[in-house]
Amino acid sequence: MKGYVYILASRRNGTLYTGVTRDLAARLFDHQNELTPGFTSRYGVKTLVWFEEHDLLVQAIAREKSIKKWPRQWKLNPIESMNPAWDDIARYLHGL
Repeated sequence: MKGYVYILASRRNGTLYTGVTRDLAARLFDHQNELTPGFTSRYGVKTLVWFEEHDLLVQAIAREKSIKKWPRQWKLNPIESMNPAWDDIARYLHGL
């Protein structure tokens, strides 16, 4: 079963949140509509700025745990590489 690691942001260079899920579109809907109380709801972290697909959920979980330990700049690097304008890339999820 596939898994996704993703980073949400409150704004460009704002608060970041790293998560993992099996269903990225559904999880993003939850974040954007504040359906799950917690960090993202409290800090307004709703913009999908980066994600990575893995063939297995366990791989995605391992990657998420690794990324969460990274210094902030290391998290900014893949965002800037994949999405330099920090656009909300959620609109590209329709094909997932």
